[in-house]
Amino acid sequence: VAWLRVDTQTILTIHGHVITKNHRIGVTHSDHRTWYLHIKDLKQSDRGWYMCQINTDPMKSQVGFLNVVVPPDILDYGTSTDMVVREGSNVSFKCAASGSPPPNITWRREGGEPIPLNDKEVLSIDGPEFNITRVNRLHMGAYLCIASNGVPPTVSKRIMLIVHFPPMIWIQNQLVGAMEGEQMTLECNSEAYPKSINYWTSESGEMIS
Repeated sequence: VAWLRVDTQTILTIHGHVITKNHRIGVTHSDHRTWYLHIKDLKQSDRGWYMCQINTDPMKSQVGFLNVVVPPDILDYGTSTDMVVREGSNVSFKCAASGSPPPNITWRREGGEPIPLNDKEVLSIDGPEFNITRVNRLHMGAYLCIASNGVPPTVSKRIMLIVHFPPMIWIQNQLVGAMEGEQMTLECNSEAYPKSINYWTSESGEMIS
């Protein structure tokens, strides 16, 4: 009885002896009726067709395929890092992953919020790349690139998108009246990123605070 690697035409074992120089290969039998080929510390390179051959006349053989599965791994090369962009620009997220079978890539926001995309909102996006046209402040936040292929564990990478936008000011009450001698509070709301520096001036242009 012999074991062979079909794709490389390599004889691995003959009867109870290991022929190959691969120290991870072993062979055992049960009463010379059932023969077992053992491979320790499996690698992706072990994937392929194997043959059990009985040297009778005529020769008999049986082949089987060994599939080696590998959990997903997100690669630094080819995967986006944290980004700082101006509002109105275009953004492209990319995620590269290895594994066997090839992983599926899904994008989500870290907090589970919907992603505004092309006049609609979606909870997730499938594929190694997705683009946002004319990014705005509502897109700012953390995104997760999630890689899975059915072999645990599923892995993810966090990518932060920071959107810079100029200050926007709104005043709830534009006309406020008060009696002479009274105390009055004026309120002005602003939104900007990075945070704006706010100050008050009088009608003459003099800075108050």
